Amino acid sequence: MAKKSGKRPFTVIANWKMNKTIQQAQEYAKSLPNLLEGVNVGIWLAVPFTAIRPVRETLPVDIHLGAQNMNDATEGAFTGEVAGKMIAEAGADFVILGHSERRQYFHESDEFINRKVLRAIETSLTPILCIGESFEEREGGKMGEKLREQLQKGLEGVSEEGVGSCIVAYEPVWAIGTGKSATPEIILDTHGMIRGEIASMYTEKVAQNIRIVYGGSVSTKSAENIAKIEGVDGFLIGTASLDPESFAKIAQLSQNK
Repeated sequence: MAKKSGKRPFTVIANWKMNKTIQQAQEYAKSLPNLLEGVNVGIWLAVPFTAIRPVRETLPVDIHLGAQNMNDATEGAFTGEVAGKMIAEAGADFVILGHSERRQYFHESDEFINRKVLRAIETSLTPILCIGESFEEREGGKMGEKLREQLQKGLEGVSEEGVGSCIVAYEPVWAIGTGKSATPEIILDTHGMIRGEIASMYTEKVAQNIRIVYGGSVSTKSAENIAKIEGVDGFLIGTASLDPESFAKIAQLSQNK
């Protein structure tokens, strides 16, 4: 299996989803630094809105903290929504956008996600743009078409400078929460296709600099092998990130890429 070039920093991102009270989040944050001693990959935590400030006050500054969503407006009559400037003020420096659960359960369109990407960049938040295909789309030969559409629409209007601050997360929908990871061959080919599409949209230099992370039932059993695949620049981890020891173990395994 091909080794990485080492040009792009490896980034391990925890997505807690709708889990953990403030107390539980703080306990996790307090235990994490010791568990990560000697680990040399980037550590990013996407926590619930309520936990951003308490966790930021607990974590070391070299651990990135972010939110799992935001609205595309700066303020207004949008009951229940949270603006980018609000999460930034709370201590977030990145935000996950376009996660498959947001697309599926909340019917978020590519156009809406695109407006949020643009707003995040404007707010100096790093957008993590999630893209991925369903099992039916992959089996039907529409995987490439789907991913290109999500990339093109999600990054529409984003400048070359702006896209340089983005991370793309490839998360095959059929592998999320199922315990099934894509095969190394699928991951290698798909990450290569995504990077090629970004090169077509921008430049080869932009494509070589942007981080493309993999999400889809990453675990302590699969992390080391997936981390070695050429073109994989990190992980977006759901269930396995809820336990700090499991998350730290994945980060530790990842540095052996």
